[in-house]
Amino acid sequence: MTKLSIGLDRSGRISLSAQIYGSIRDAIESGQLAAGARLPSWSDLAAQLGVSRGTVRAAYERLIDEQFAIGLGAAGTRVAARPSPTTTGWSPEAPPLPDLFYDFNAAPLAFQMGVPSQDAFPFKLWSRIQARAARRAAAAPVGYPDPRGEPELRQEIAAYLGVSRGLRCSPSQVFVTAGFSGALNLAIRALRVEGRQAWMENPGFPLTRTALGLAGMTVAGVPVDADGLDIDAGIRIAPEAVLAVVTPGQQAPLGMTMSLARRISLLGWAKQHDAWIVEDDYLGELQLKGRAAPALASLDQDGRVLHVGTFSKTISPALRLGFLIAPPAMARHFGDVAACLSPAPAAAVQHAVTEFMHDGHYLRHLRRMKRLYAARQEALVRCLKEQASESLRVQAAAGMTVVAALPQSVSDVDIALRARAFGLAPVPLSPWYTGDPGQQGLLLGVTNLNEGTLPANCSRLLELARGRH
Repeated sequence: MTKLSIGLDRSGRISLSAQIYGSIRDAIESGQLAAGARLPSWSDLAAQLGVSRGTVRAAYERLIDEQFAIGLGAAGTRVAARPSPTTTGWSPEAPPLPDLFYDFNAAPLAFQMGVPSQDAFPFKLWSRIQARAARRAAAAPVGYPDPRGEPELRQEIAAYLGVSRGLRCSPSQVFVTAGFSGALNLAIRALRVEGRQAWMENPGFPLTRTALGLAGMTVAGVPVDADGLDIDAGIRIAPEAVLAVVTPGQQAPLGMTMSLARRISLLGWAKQHDAWIVEDDYLGELQLKGRAAPALASLDQDGRVLHVGTFSKTISPALRLGFLIAPPAMARHFGDVAACLSPAPAAAVQHAVTEFMHDGHYLRHLRRMKRLYAARQEALVRCLKEQASESLRVQAAAGMTVVAALPQSVSDVDIALRARAFGLAPVPLSPWYTGDPGQQGLLLGVTNLNEGTLPANCSRLLELARGRH
């Protein structure tokens, strides 16, 4: 029989039976009490601790109820067999996808991608709008909101897409989602393509590739060239594909716009193969040079394109707000899936974005950001060229980034990791490639650059690329 050492605090707020239960449970979980070990009888433990038998009985009954022990009647009470804890080196507090996200909720750093300007956003105006939206949501009837999204926001999105992206759609086709990830999940679920083959641009956004894999899809990396996705190569590589995820407006990360001929060819492939296209319009009309090409979905005559947009790059990723435009014939089915598996985010944030768009603030903000980002991109390109080096050279000004090529002999992942110690957040290019080791390079976001510190930051990157740190 096991002899237990239990210390009781008789002046504490925790009952004596709860203290006895906790001590025995901790001994079981730590392995001090092995499976099958016999616990002292109620009488023996009560006498040992100077408490009543009922107090011990209550502790034992709780241990039995929670399956830490087994009551065997006259044979006594024994420790139950439990799974042994495994040591994996992983902590429940560890953030997800550490290779893609390294610091949540932190202020953006120099060269960081995927976030809008921290210093140029109209925070005072946005704060007032958010406060009104929160009051409106709080005063709304207590009922289930429309899982497709608030009707007013869906109307604003449909009107905006008609003007800025050449895409004519009705509000009934618009589904408000939890960012791009929510839209992609809704598309995969509604199209029932889990477990099938999918095309993805090579290079392409690693998060999309991971998401498709988590949905059980076999992802084929299809090369891109100056005209965008190579459809003929896709057919050769993955002839059974039923889905293509593309960034035709500004290819992520290299920045080329898909040519009209390729767009027509891609639409023809989808029709002929009974396949679907997810158009990731991640930057929308934020074309820094010239006018953005119309959305691919604006050419779709056969209901094969699902257009996905987001407010992450224009307002804030903290909103977790995006949208999906479903083909007209599938709008009802998408509504059913949204209601059951992927409803729209909370109403308050939708009300705020609705007012921001309706009162014209959104379009004015975009016009200001285009000028600002273009100036910052030009400054970065100029700075890098002034410090010209084979260790780090400008390859392209793409979207809201600058692509800088590195020699194949160095590791862009290593350079990006070491740059964080200096308050810089370049993104390595090679993980965007599928299959063979991709090109070594750095993706340098321009949205949060400070022209005063830019020369020093560029110099630091060059030193890291040369291996001097």
